[in-house]
Amino acid sequence: MIKKEKKNVPLRLQKYFHMRVYLIIVFCFFCFSLPELQAQKISADEYINTYKDIAISEMKRSGIPASITLAQGMLESGNGNSKLTVTANNHFGIKCHTWTGEKVYFDDDKQGECFRKYDNPDESFVDHSDFLMKNSRYSFLFDYESTDYTSWAKGLSQAGYATDPNYSQKLIQLIENHDLSQYDTGVSTPKKEQQSIKNQKKSTNSEDFAPFHIDGYDIKENNRTSYIIAKSDDSYASLSKELDMMSWQLPRYNDAKPTDELQEGQTVYLQPKRRVAEKGKDKHTVGEGETMYSISQKYAIKVARLYTLNRMEIDAQPETGAVLNLRKKIKKQSIKNQ
Repeated sequence: MIKKEKKNVPLRLQKYFHMRVYLIIVFCFFCFSLPELQAQKISADEYINTYKDIAISEMKRSGIPASITLAQGMLESGNGNSKLTVTANNHFGIKCHTWTGEKVYFDDDKQGECFRKYDNPDESFVDHSDFLMKNSRYSFLFDYESTDYTSWAKGLSQAGYATDPNYSQKLIQLIENHDLSQYDTGVSTPKKEQQSIKNQKKSTNSEDFAPFHIDGYDIKENNRTSYIIAKSDDSYASLSKELDMMSWQLPRYNDAKPTDELQEGQTVYLQPKRRVAEKGKDKHTVGEGETMYSISQKYAIKVARLYTLNRMEIDAQPETGAVLNLRKKIKKQSIKNQ
């Protein structure tokens, strides 16, 4: 029997064949895995459904509109799919600054910039609220009501939250395209029910409309601003605790100090007051004993704005019988100060 001589394959060819086999295996794996990887990508609707509750919770704690928080999260994290979000649970692109926790480094405006790292997404949402509340350059935002997402969006851009000149427009577009403002009411309501509530509100006196309920209090509305009537044993501190609000919120919303006492029957606004009175209430004739503060509370107007609208010096008080403007600035000084 004649044995066939075994031919030796050159080493270079062996490596070539091995490489081809390896590439084929990798290619097949990629082809089979790609659809699965794509399916794992989070959509905008999935992002909203996942994080709307924490956004609402943070709105109640901080006053930041849930719609703004969700829109910022969607924009900054690419609906939760960005490398920074996946790696560090950082949904808002917040950089390290004075951060003492874990850190990660990514290229952003500059190479190798430091970003905050969180153990879970909820920590990122809470820190986003704290970041805005504790940073003085964002303090003016908290004068806007939680339903005024337009002012919040423009304010964030004005304060320099992002370098993109179109940042505010992008936030507003996300909010309106995905109907995120529905969460600024504090609840997630189906669209049919939302329309029913809107219709009810239009056909109901604004001061009799109660958008939500707190045990023991009737929550009413004046100039599109929610309020309650204080009881004999109420204080700003006790109400803040009852409503799960920050200690500074209620005093600021009512142009007061945290140490100011509440009187039984006093109006306590649960949201920032407006810059002008509601339509149809253009002027007010000052009654005996009325002050700029009591008038501002009556019409749910910020007291500083009431002074501005009437070109009066802060702390000056109008005479009885004087007519105050509630919506437009007066052209000439027409109010005598005591």
